[in-house]
Amino acid sequence: MNTATKSERPALEVAEVIREHGQAFLDKHGGWLSSTQKQALRDLARCRTAALGGHLERCLDCGHQRIAYNSCRNRHCPKCQALARARWLQRQAEFLLPVAYYHVVFTLPQQVAELAGANPRRLYEALFQAASATLREVAANPKRLGAQIGVLMVLHTWGQNLHHHPHVHCVCSGGGLSCNARGEVDTSPRWRSCRPGFFLPVRVLSRLFRGKYLAHLRQAFDQGQLTFPGKLAPLAAPECFQHLLTTLARHDWVVYAKAPFGGPAQVLKYLARYSHRVAISNSRLLSLAEGRVTFRYKDYADAQRQKTMTLPAEEFLRRFVQHVLPRGFVKVRHYGLLANRHRQDKLELCRRLLLVVTVLLLTTAASATADVSPVHPQRCPQCGGQRFVVLELLHRAKVDTS
Repeated sequence: MNTATKSERPALEVAEVIREHGQAFLDKHGGWLSSTQKQALRDLARCRTAALGGHLERCLDCGHQRIAYNSCRNRHCPKCQALARARWLQRQAEFLLPVAYYHVVFTLPQQVAELAGANPRRLYEALFQAASATLREVAANPKRLGAQIGVLMVLHTWGQNLHHHPHVHCVCSGGGLSCNARGEVDTSPRWRSCRPGFFLPVRVLSRLFRGKYLAHLRQAFDQGQLTFPGKLAPLAAPECFQHLLTTLARHDWVVYAKAPFGGPAQVLKYLARYSHRVAISNSRLLSLAEGRVTFRYKDYADAQRQKTMTLPAEEFLRRFVQHVLPRGFVKVRHYGLLANRHRQDKLELCRRLLLVVTVLLLTTAASATADVSPVHPQRCPQCGGQRFVVLELLHRAKVDTS
């Protein structure tokens, strides 16, 4: 009888770096880590190990037996996103319309990114609010589109080198229901489409986003909602903070509008890559040797060339944990036509105005979902079968939790 103790995995995983160097990192930096960050390190280190228990299963086709350990299900774990992503994508397919979609990215300047790292919940929330309000306000302007659009936003806090780089990816419908300047849908709305290949003016989006975000910063400061640890301490003085706001207001903020997507199928392919991404995937890790981690990254400043970076394990973990979101913080949100309130009614109205019959809609959604790589149960390494029966449950192994 052959018994496999684990399935095929990448040569190196983030979990291995945590298991080898996590305790030393906690001993040195644990004082400033949040409970959520500490929990993420614990969860990732134990994911799919005996520490979380599992079961012994047998292939019904060839009799091969293997041990399958439980997943940690932490949303920051590189190994636990595939199933959650597949289920989420199935729900999103129901919300898509047969129109072109546009991709807009709102990015915080580096000075604000440092402040957001110390105040993630308040300033990530402000990023969502400022970006969504900007898109809806400009789209509702009768000189632009004069419509309420659908917006799906995904927060990313990292760059390819794991530095703190907060930005939101926005997937926007290329049109919407006619509305007034306040964004309220008309009593007898019409569908208004964007011009082919053009969504909204980027310069207008950038300046309005800058103004709205700086207003959130000012409000957060006035209400005492910000902390200024370490080198940020001078900003606690009102005159210094005002100088920061004045400086930020003088520079353009980065708002990037990419080429439009095609229809729903292309949108789902994009979301499959971005919606449940974590700071770094295991596939990008190359080696862990002599206390140093080497990984691949894409250098966008150098024609997107693939390069490698080597960091001390301590610095690698420091960069990784700064992308652990506050407990309960929602990183994927819907606005406008896709907001939870009245979403179904608005989408049905859009489909009627677009003259889409139910059969065509279902066909489009089904084909779009089919284009996204499905998540299959792990196959038997002996025969490739997918039929397994559980023979025995394995209890969690006792581990040192100190």
